[in-house]
Amino acid sequence: MIRLGIDTYSIRAWRWKAIQLLDYAASLKLDAIQISSVAEYESLEPAHLAKVRDHAARLGIAIDGGTGCICPTTKSWNPRQGDPAEYLRQGLRVAKAVGAASLRCFIGSPADRALVGEVPMEKHAESTLKVLRAVRSQAMDLGVKVAIENHGDLSARELRTLIETAGKEFTGACLDTGNPVSICEDPLLALEVLGPYTVTTHIRDSVIFEHARGAAVQWVALGEGSLDWKRILARYTELCPSAAMQLEVITGRAPQVHPYFEPGFWKNYPNLPAGDFARFVRLARNGHPFMGNMVIGDVRGAAPPPELAEPLKQQQRRDLERSIEYAKQQLGVGVQWRKG
Repeated sequence: MIRLGIDTYSIRAWRWKAIQLLDYAASLKLDAIQISSVAEYESLEPAHLAKVRDHAARLGIAIDGGTGCICPTTKSWNPRQGDPAEYLRQGLRVAKAVGAASLRCFIGSPADRALVGEVPMEKHAESTLKVLRAVRSQAMDLGVKVAIENHGDLSARELRTLIETAGKEFTGACLDTGNPVSICEDPLLALEVLGPYTVTTHIRDSVIFEHARGAAVQWVALGEGSLDWKRILARYTELCPSAAMQLEVITGRAPQVHPYFEPGFWKNYPNLPAGDFARFVRLARNGHPFMGNMVIGDVRGAAPPPELAEPLKQQQRRDLERSIEYAKQQLGVGVQWRKG
């Protein structure tokens, strides 16, 4: 049975801390949770982290750890974090303290893909590799795997190469099914490539449809997009059944256009295999725009307009809970809800 959980970024506007997030997950009869940032703990003192671990154990909820960018050459890196290796070590220590076996992190974002002509993605991979090698012994000693997310930066194939080069004994993937569409990649392809390396996940749906300039994509609630979830679940069960399906539902963002009919687009994708691109084009041809109701105003890294803050906050929770119900009722995912 595939376990069902949530990534806490799904309800970031609620600003809950770890204990509240665990209680929320328990109220929804979930099996797991990914606490996406160390900032979501009230304290990083050992006593508080032990309290979180024990509370999760009482609720029967498994925790996956989370932290942020670990690559100092990407636009996502915050220099205020200091040394990236020590930043990653902190995340590993926190993950161990709360009983997590993995720590999700990421390299960059689609903004780095847009600058690939100036800073090749290979440079970011090399920078990340140095950081990973610097923490190998600590990760091995703690028994916590570094789970690198496909974050709209590296393709699934590029991330697989990084994991294999760093060492599968202490690194793995945080498989995100929403981010592939940001780089013209079929989410099922990402699963097929990264599934054997996957230790935690971000599960999200998308609409993918044709546009006059190429294609457009938009994130939506689970079951409302272009993806064949029955087929995805079948492959998931084959490739990474021990990884919890952590729903990271992100709505409220406008469609993103991929103008691949325009020559300038391709400077950002110098190594995209034709076969992989063809799979994405097929999804676009068979897809359609989102036709439901959605408040638009969520912009990555920016506060929403004041008049939209509360509607977006309520939409986060509503769309997450609708997605949980879809996963349970339509896909049959989750252990706890069956017990009750």
